[in-house]
Amino acid sequence: MPLSRLPLNALRAFEVTARLGSMSAAATELGVTHGAVSRHIKALEVQFGLPLLERLPRAVALTQEGAQLAASLGEAFDQIHLAVSRVQPGPLTLSCSATIMMYWLIPRLETFKQNNPNIELRLNISFGEVDFIRDEISVAIRNSMYRPPATARAKRLIIEEIGPVCHPDYASRLGLESPDDLARARILATATRPNAWIEWAEAIGRRNLGVVPHESYGHFYLVIQAAACGLGLALAPRLLVESEIRAGHLVAPFGFTPGPHRLELWIAEHLQSRTDLKCLVGWLENEMKRSACQ
Repeated sequence: MPLSRLPLNALRAFEVTARLGSMSAAATELGVTHGAVSRHIKALEVQFGLPLLERLPRAVALTQEGAQLAASLGEAFDQIHLAVSRVQPGPLTLSCSATIMMYWLIPRLETFKQNNPNIELRLNISFGEVDFIRDEISVAIRNSMYRPPATARAKRLIIEEIGPVCHPDYASRLGLESPDDLARARILATATRPNAWIEWAEAIGRRNLGVVPHESYGHFYLVIQAAACGLGLALAPRLLVESEIRAGHLVAPFGFTPGPHRLELWIAEHLQSRTDLKCLVGWLENEMKRSACQ
């Protein structure tokens, strides 16, 4: 088929549907209606004379031909994204979890902006795997429990120090002096780190401590807030609670100990030669080192 006659909108609709496994999700990403996505894909199937998808009640499944086409289209659209970003570089996008953004990044961001007024920086909230090309991510702060994509280079930052935290009155009321006192406490956990208490027990050499959470919250910032409100003991990285400890909202009755994970910077390979990105990476590294030394 001549290049001028390629149905690019329809191919894009199919690629996104195949990647997300849903026409509704594809419609949301593309900013169009479900019906528009469906019509695009149906037109492709008519043009090719074969089915590309199996329509299921709440999702879609690729046929053999559809899977082959989707894989090739994914690579092709990634290359288009790369080509455009090299010709017309956009603002930098920094990705990190909502908790790191709230408790660590934003309180420091004014300094970076004052010293680098010409660098345009966008923020992206996510904490796991991320597509650097499609999501236009420049650099991401991630925990080493996740693996960086092939399109990013990982750079080590600091070892994550972890420990139980709670409101000062809660610690005083329960008389928390040693890990054995946790048997009297209400243990708070987070769904994003279900093994955190087990990892901490192993880190302090008390693998058989047997700490069992009583309640779980969806995110770190929620469980930290719950602990600050006197609802129990949360297990948190020192980096995320140091400001609350300095403010007197939290205490760490047993201190902090190096855990099994570290924080990393994931840097987009296709952008790493940009001067503004090097500046941002250098600032993040220095701020992390300062935090680790406090």
